[in-house]
Amino acid sequence: MAEGRFYLSVLALSSLGFMCVLFTVYWMWSWHGGFAWDGSILTFNCHPVLMVAGMVVVYSAASLVYRLPQSWVGPKLPWKIAHASLHLLAFILTVLGLVAVFRYHNNQHIANLYSLHSWLGITTVFFFACQWLLGFAVFLLPWASLWLRSLLKPVHVFFGASILALAMASVISGINEKLFFSLKNATRPYSSLPGEAVFANGTGMLVVAFGLLVLYILQASSWKRPQVGITTEGQPLLRERE
Repeated sequence: MAEGRFYLSVLALSSLGFMCVLFTVYWMWSWHGGFAWDGSILTFNCHPVLMVAGMVVVYSAASLVYRLPQSWVGPKLPWKIAHASLHLLAFILTVLGLVAVFRYHNNQHIANLYSLHSWLGITTVFFFACQWLLGFAVFLLPWASLWLRSLLKPVHVFFGASILALAMASVISGINEKLFFSLKNATRPYSSLPGEAVFANGTGMLVVAFGLLVLYILQASSWKRPQVGITTEGQPLLRERE
């Protein structure tokens, strides 16, 4: 029963994640002219798409690898590699998103890292980099002792969820900041809720719904990877192999 609810949640999650990216692409394409990599405003348009795709959607997929029931038995190493690889892909997309915004700002002589949104974003990326390096060094490479892994696992899990929460806050503040700038001199200001504002606010709400569902799945005890020798229902489990 728990497995069935899990897959229904994953289906809903996949749909929400796809919609988050698709809606962000549509926003940048329909209201801001599309995409380029020439340092113009079209380069900036790559930033929100890459950040939503990397820091929210792919990051969440990586975080949920160990919730798949198939990962509960048998060798753990393939799931560790999948977890680390998806996080690496998320980090690459995130770095490209940062390159896009810095390239646009530098080309247009706009100051960098002055807003709360940028502070939140760069802090999130810094924590993400530290989290990935720590996870790779301690949990993927074979040198670390079981004692050290047990000691650091709660920290790793805590920061994993915290980084997603920070990413959501960064995306929401970024959407709000973009709307303030783009509608500042518009015929219909932000306060009058023109079409772009309604659509972008709706996209932000989708990101919130997606992130909350991910956090719920991460916290649900019945969907956590069982301890060695015990299933989530208390039944015997084959001993897992690294």
